[in-house]
Amino acid sequence: MVTQFGPHDRRATLAGFGFPKDFYPAGRLDHDSEGLLLLTSDGRLQHRLTDPKFAHPRTYLVQVERVPSGENLLKLAGGLRLRDGPTRPCRVRPLPQDPALPPREPPIRVRRTVSCAWLELTLTEGRNRQVRRMTAAIGHPTLRLVRSKIGDLTLKDLPPGRWRWLSEAELRRIETSWTVSPSSPL
Repeated sequence: MVTQFGPHDRRATLAGFGFPKDFYPAGRLDHDSEGLLLLTSDGRLQHRLTDPKFAHPRTYLVQVERVPSGENLLKLAGGLRLRDGPTRPCRVRPLPQDPALPPREPPIRVRRTVSCAWLELTLTEGRNRQVRRMTAAIGHPTLRLVRSKIGDLTLKDLPPGRWRWLSEAELRRIETSWTVSPSSPL
């Protein structure tokens, strides 16, 4: 699926979900990624969720080829230089076991001779295909990418292709928790 409402020549879009008029994605997921996406009709909230100066955390579950060394995890955490400039420091944690996720359609490619590992990455910026480019930069291409959290909002038990309204308390937390602090580490 593509994170847009207009037509796309090859993939499904958000238009088929019956969202209320004037709702737009506050952020994006590329067509190979899965997970949490916030939509809003509030322009001020959309700005707060997409402007890099607010530096709100986004957490991803990332399946990568091979098991990264401690040195490579430190490189990720400290920030990397990509073609479009340095990334901010982020939180990186290897997961001790595979996360409980629904099957992916289509499934990822599996190579019997190449191991894989799951990482949890929390970023405070959202460049185009950033997580994929970061893991590739340390020699561990991303196989599967799932955004599991935005701030303290999580997917919980929401199945793929489903949506729900945020509670008033959740909306208030968004308004008050993400402040302008682009250079502060996680």
